[in-house]
Amino acid sequence: MTPIGPANRISRRLMLSTLTVLPTLAGPFRPTSVSAQLQTDLLPSWNDGTAKAAIKDFVARVTTQGGPDFVSVDQRIATFDNDGTLWVEQPTYVQFAFALDRVKALAPQHPTWKDAQPFKGLIEGDMKAFAASGKKGLPRPMRA
Repeated sequence: MTPIGPANRISRRLMLSTLTVLPTLAGPFRPTSVSAQLQTDLLPSWNDGTAKAAIKDFVARVTTQGGPDFVSVDQRIATFDNDGTLWVEQPTYVQFAFALDRVKALAPQHPTWKDAQPFKGLIEGDMKAFAASGKKGLPRPMRA
C-alpha cells in the first residue's frame, strides 16, 4: 500500500475502512435516531381520514396509563399483514376466504368446475374433498 502523503504512514485502505465504521461507532452515543426525532406522523403511509384517526385514537386510549381503556404491555397483541394493515388469520386466512368466495362466484362461467376437484369440493362446501386434492390441487383456486 502506498501512503497518502509523504508525512503520513496510513494507507488508503485503512483510512477508508475506518471512515466506513465511524457512523456505526457513533450510533450508541446518539440519544435517539434522526428518523425518530423527525417523524411526527405515526402512520405516515396512511391517508388522513376516519380510519387513521380511529386507529390513532384507539392506540392512545389503550396505551395511556391510568386511563379507563389502558391495556398493560404484557396483554397487548397486534397482527399485521405484509403491507402493515391489521388482519385476521383465524379461523381462515383472508386470502383463502377470498379465493373460496371467488371460486363460487365464478363457477357459473366455468361449468367444468362442478365435476373437477378441488373446485367441486369448494363449490359444494366439502372441505375434506378439497383437502384431499393434495399439494397439486390446493393452490389451484388461488391461481384461478
